[in-house]
Amino acid sequence: VKTLMANEDRLRVVHAASNARDALVYLSRHKADLIISDLSLPDVSGLQLIKMIKERYPDLKIIVLSMHDEPHLVKDVLKEGVQAYVLKRSTHEDLLKAVHRVMEGKTFVSEDITGLLMQDYTQPEGQKLLTSREREILQLIAKEFSNRQIADQLFISERTVETHRKNIFRKTNTNSIVGLMKFAYANQLL
Repeated sequence: VKTLMANEDRLRVVHAASNARDALVYLSRHKADLIISDLSLPDVSGLQLIKMIKERYPDLKIIVLSMHDEPHLVKDVLKEGVQAYVLKRSTHEDLLKAVHRVMEGKTFVSEDITGLLMQDYTQPEGQKLLTSREREILQLIAKEFSNRQIADQLFISERTVETHRKNIFRKTNTNSIVGLMKFAYANQLL
């Protein structure tokens, strides 16, 4: 991201923080017009960081660049007043378009996010609970795939599968495979 921004004539990267604390320390000492943040940070959640920034620096513009495409999470982030939400799987052009639009005082939401939010309004309640990726993983769990097999099947890391699994159990309020399968069948997810 830093390299992409540095190659733009009208943009200047003033700092790249490795965590929320580093970002907040920098902002307490220097001025910035825009921050691009992930939601997955090592020290606090990106949503917590957004809330802290909005409280301390209400005029600072924020773009979220994240892999998270869960409609409920996107809605929570947008409610906090961020100016743009871009998925990491979007093109570099989308991120640059978001930066330029936000700097012009406009908002930006990538097409993938718009599609997810529109789909969320038309899905049955049970399906709204899980993202499409989580439903894919749920299908593979039902077929008794291991985390490694799921990762290989979906071309993602095993750690990402573990994160999705934890989220699936948390969202469905289950703590066993049997409970998860009962929930999935009751909510027509399988």
